[in-house]
Amino acid sequence: MAAHTPATRYLTVLYDADCPLCVHIRHWLLGRRQLVPLRLLPAGSRQARERYPRLDHAATLREITVIGDTGQVWRGTDAFIVCLWALEEHRPKANWLATPAGRPFARAAMYTASAWRQAVRTEGGPEGGPEGQADPEAPACDDHCSVPG
Repeated sequence: MAAHTPATRYLTVLYDADCPLCVHIRHWLLGRRQLVPLRLLPAGSRQARERYPRLDHAATLREITVIGDTGQVWRGTDAFIVCLWALEEHRPKANWLATPAGRPFARAAMYTASAWRQAVRTEGGPEGGPEGQADPEAPACDDHCSVPG
C-alpha cells in the first residue's frame, strides 16, 4: 500500500527582489485568488537563509525556487508551473503545461522571461532595505534565470 501524501497547505516562492519583473509578478501573484496560499520571500535574504538553511541560496537568485510546506522543492519550469497551479484561474493551464504537449510552452515562457529579466535586473532592490535585499556576494543573474508566472 502506498504512503499517503498530505495535501500541500502553502507554497513559499523565492523571488529576486532586485528584478523589476520579479517584483511585478510577486504583486500579480498576490492579487490572484489562490487555491494554495503563496508566501513570497526575497531570494537570498536573511529570512530565506534562516528558514531554508540547506538551500543553495545563490542558485535561488538565478532560478525561481518554490518550496512546499512539507519540504518539496521545485526549480525553473517546474516552479513556474507550480505557481500557476496554486492559482484558481490558472490551475487548468498549469495542469496542461505539466503534460508533454504543454511543457515546451512552459519552457518557452521561462526562456522569454529570463531574457527580459536579464535585460532589466537592477543592483539596488526595489523592495528596499537590507533585510529585503539579495546577498551582495551572490553571483549576478545569468541567462538561466527564471521567474514565476
